[in-house]
Amino acid sequence: MTDPEGNRLRVLQVNKLYAPEIGGVERTVQLIAEGLRERVAGEVLACRVRGRGHEDWVNGIPVHRVGSLGRVLSMPLAPTLPLRLRALSRRLDLVHFHAPFPLGELSVFLLPRALPAVVTWHSDIIRQRLLLRIYQGMLRRFLHRVALVMVTSPMAVRTSPLLGAVADKCRVVPLGVDLARFELDAAGRERVRAVRRRFGEPLVLFVGRLVYYKGLEYLVAAMRDVRATLLIVGSGPLRGSLEREVQQAGLGSRVHFVDAPSDADVVTYLHACDVFVLPSIHNSEAFGLVQVEAMACGKPVVNTALPTGVPYVSVDGTTGLTVPLRDPAALAGAIGSLLEDRVLRERLGAGARARVEAEFTLGRMLDRVLDVYREALDGSAARDR
Repeated sequence: MTDPEGNRLRVLQVNKLYAPEIGGVERTVQLIAEGLRERVAGEVLACRVRGRGHEDWVNGIPVHRVGSLGRVLSMPLAPTLPLRLRALSRRLDLVHFHAPFPLGELSVFLLPRALPAVVTWHSDIIRQRLLLRIYQGMLRRFLHRVALVMVTSPMAVRTSPLLGAVADKCRVVPLGVDLARFELDAAGRERVRAVRRRFGEPLVLFVGRLVYYKGLEYLVAAMRDVRATLLIVGSGPLRGSLEREVQQAGLGSRVHFVDAPSDADVVTYLHACDVFVLPSIHNSEAFGLVQVEAMACGKPVVNTALPTGVPYVSVDGTTGLTVPLRDPAALAGAIGSLLEDRVLRERLGAGARARVEAEFTLGRMLDRVLDVYREALDGSAARDR
């Protein structure tokens, strides 16, 4: 992707954090930056978790990290970010924001009006209702300022109280994964066998942060009626309370917690399981990229009927089973159906892999992102004429 003089276009992604910090949004920013490296001169502006700012490189991508005093409501206190963005903007062709990130959204108003900006809208603000009341007016102005809004599923526009007003600007760009990451060599297959030997069969798996919106308490309750072992892979603030629930339910021999492992370990666990479960209960779960990762390994998914992109990613009866929210009995029934019916499990697993290949590959996501960049730049050029 080049400008009229044949130079690669300079695009800056703006997000609260960047690798090696771990998170779904951070992973997406990294995939875009590294995936478009041969076609776009990409850079990233992000915050430190705490400490003074500095410049570095991650896998060939320049990263500008501004200093932070810490976090409030999960957001870095990084007062110099708007000025740093303003300084960097002088040599950019496009800015790509990732929302929600209040400090980033405020910074858009320091950009030159002629510089086009786009945003990937990962989710609405769900839990911090006071914060939303304070700055939803600014969010509306931000959405008016950007040229285009990327959403990860069609449901985002239908359910968001803010995006409906800019529906004409919204473009669906589902998240994607690199399928090569999920291929197993001989050593990988042996690691999968080792997991199954260690924990037994059949295996039910959850991977993710142990936070309020994941609904893990309902999955733990469901395991009372499932004849299988559950692995909960990840870390987070609810680890202690979940461990107590497991012990109180007498499930200590069948529910095991595994600390957040390496990327290769996650792939091993995904291949080792028989069924993957995402029991989320709040709209904060806007897409559920981990579903795509499980599906890439040919695993059927049990998810919940959120009004978000979660059931759009894994489709009931095609790639897995979808159950009502906060319903341990329904979770147990769906998991049990898949474990007891090998034909059904294999059919849905094959459908899961096929859906990833058709809709959720990294290459397809990157092409869609580039299409949005081109449209935003073409629109900006038309306005300047």
